[in-house]
Amino acid sequence: MELRKFPGTDISASVLGMGCMRLPVLDEENHPIDEEKAIKMIRAAIDGGVTYVDTAYGYHNGKSEVVVGKALKDGYREKVTLTSKLPLWLVEKREDMERLLDEQLKRLEVEYLDFYLAHAVSSDRFDKVVELGLFEFLDEMIAKGKIRYPGFSFHDNKEVFIRVIDSYPWKLAQVQMNILDEFNQATMEGIEYAKKKGIGVVIMEPLRGGALTQSVPAEILKLYDEFKVKRSPAEWAFRYLYDRDEIVTILSGMSTMEQIEDNLKIFESAKAGVMEDQEKELLKNVRLTYEARVRIGCTGCSYCQPCPQEIKIPQIFKRYDTASMFNDLKQFYARYGEKPAAERCVECGSCESACPQNIKIRDWIKTIDREYRDTLK
Repeated sequence: MELRKFPGTDISASVLGMGCMRLPVLDEENHPIDEEKAIKMIRAAIDGGVTYVDTAYGYHNGKSEVVVGKALKDGYREKVTLTSKLPLWLVEKREDMERLLDEQLKRLEVEYLDFYLAHAVSSDRFDKVVELGLFEFLDEMIAKGKIRYPGFSFHDNKEVFIRVIDSYPWKLAQVQMNILDEFNQATMEGIEYAKKKGIGVVIMEPLRGGALTQSVPAEILKLYDEFKVKRSPAEWAFRYLYDRDEIVTILSGMSTMEQIEDNLKIFESAKAGVMEDQEKELLKNVRLTYEARVRIGCTGCSYCQPCPQEIKIPQIFKRYDTASMFNDLKQFYARYGEKPAAERCVECGSCESACPQNIKIRDWIKTIDREYRDTLK
């Protein structure tokens, strides 16, 4: 498997990374990790050429780090680049940062982490921890040898991403990217900017949490089936990413040994710059076809908020559009509120008068609730 270098470091990592957020679980209360299966899977991935392992403080209710630590015994720690993350939402004072890191090192049973990331950075959360001394903490931990290189994982928009990139000499930026997110969150343009700044990029959610391979709409399958080269939706999604030389590692949250084996095969010949123009056009059409399935088109600007009846219009519409895109409306309605929005809406119209997209919000609330009631019949 191809290794790619993190700029400004002595680390080269496999283009496929082992994400440890979706390890196999037991069918018991609170769904504990199936440790025996998880350890076998992690080691199988490493034996197959994976050299990058990613975990975090909160994954699997705090148990992911423990299981990863067990999997990396017997010489496996020396074979990998190990990454974990500082849970920013638990930081209230400077002392919390080192206390949490020490707890993580103990869970993992290691003396140091190769990369330590500020976890799930957003604008407000980032400003808070910077004020509390995040940069000084990272510098001190590097000096103490508890971490080798600093980084951050990100969930916000491109403008915030660039601001964070420019704020500190990071060595890694972990972002959500896939066929559908070229213009969302950090954006592909933001990834290109990170490369120019000498920062290695790691990808999370390459399959949109599995949505790009599960319940794939018929019109998407038709596009794939009619193309001259036959590949699975998963391989197309990974290919879209490993084609880009700005990207060092692509994380996959593998839950079964079959997924490990399939992904190792997909990444056997992964190289940057392999996509032909026709392939790029295909994946552009895939994205546009998915986007055409969006029914409402709410941008989440929240100008309609607050609703006098406390209806969370953007959240409902966003979930509905996502479910429509991925042919998953049954699951959307299975999670729909106990008291449907139409039962609370008094049709005052304040939301529609504020909506810059001129969405007929009241009509869509009625449509969603009507479809919801149909699922109960």
